Amino acid sequence: MNRSELIVIGGGASGMMAALTAAERGVKVLLIEGEERLGRKIKQSGNGRCNFTNLSLTLERYHGAEPDFASYALNEFNNRDTIDFFRKLGVLTRTEEDRVYPLSNSSGSILDALRYALNEREVKILAPERIQAAEKSGKYFILQGASGESYMSEYLIVATGGLAGLKSGAESTYEILESFGHRRTKLYPSICKIAVDSRLPRALKGVKAEAELKLLREEKVLARKEGELLFWESGISGPVSFDISRAVSEYGLSNLTVSIDFFVGFSHDELFKFFKKRIAYMPGLDAGELFTGSLQNRLGRMLIREKGIHSSKKLSEISDAELKEIIACAKDFRAGVLRLDSLSNAQVTAGGIETADFNSETMESKLIKNLFACGEVLDIDGDCGGYNLQWAWSSGRLAGKLGKKE
Repeated sequence: MNRSELIVIGGGASGMMAALTAAERGVKVLLIEGEERLGRKIKQSGNGRCNFTNLSLTLERYHGAEPDFASYALNEFNNRDTIDFFRKLGVLTRTEEDRVYPLSNSSGSILDALRYALNEREVKILAPERIQAAEKSGKYFILQGASGESYMSEYLIVATGGLAGLKSGAESTYEILESFGHRRTKLYPSICKIAVDSRLPRALKGVKAEAELKLLREEKVLARKEGELLFWESGISGPVSFDISRAVSEYGLSNLTVSIDFFVGFSHDELFKFFKKRIAYMPGLDAGELFTGSLQNRLGRMLIREKGIHSSKKLSEISDAELKEIIACAKDFRAGVLRLDSLSNAQVTAGGIETADFNSETMESKLIKNLFACGEVLDIDGDCGGYNLQWAWSSGRLAGKLGKKE
């Protein structure tokens, strides 16, 4: 039987941080990962650029049945601590609208820094190996691997992540903690694409726009976000869609509508006066060119057609009433929500193991002594923009201290 002082199950962001933190304190650590390589989701994050934290770190960016659970960890190891930590590992950074990336613009920089640090601290890494069963016998945890090997440790940290982005082999993600008596909430996809019922997105696949996106139910605004919107063949994507997707999971699909404002910060009257001047200056242009210079061409033409105006009609032939209707459409384009993209395509899992049975100041189980959990496996998820990786670093750092003070 393989014996270690601490076993960390899961070689993602939180698991690597937990293992490294414990090893820095002289603990002998075995890190077990189910896939062949550590940090697959780190490699994929931020379109390969790895937005690993955010300068605007507030608790309002986090969700779950008890989002306050995340407060202590996020304060103990905050965004500045994260940046300093990775600088110590050799990673310089760059910032775009509060989103922090490695200077290299490559997620490989973060992943390599962690792997080299784990190696330097003599963390033993076992991959691939899937843990199929876990129990506690006396003061020791006994784990059974799919390989047939058994593993023993005094401390156990579960950092198995969620179901987001997993194609197979995800069934044990929560089972280890459930086998110790912990309960799991319902799981939903978050930070994912939203499929809508309009014909508009299919024609606009790949088009980007700065917009405000609102989620509505019977005209009540349930959520709103402003930023970059990206169309895909079945609906909407991009940062604002990703953040709104969490609200779709929370409120359910019934009778939900999205409203898109493609002219944020401009009133109807301002736009009417602006486009009246444009029409007066270029009356001979085709109506389909009304929004040229203001919106991406395909988007502008589709909004014109959406109001039943043929694109070959001249600008001078657009009546004031028609112009007002076009502007109203551009300021409040509606589409019904059909579904969210699947968990296997989502970036984050909403839901997880209930946090009520964990100590927020240590990440230790209240049910089983010396059992800890961190990262996405718990019922805490963040908005798009580096918040989920920050939760991984913060919770992993806390768990890796094994309940011991500095």
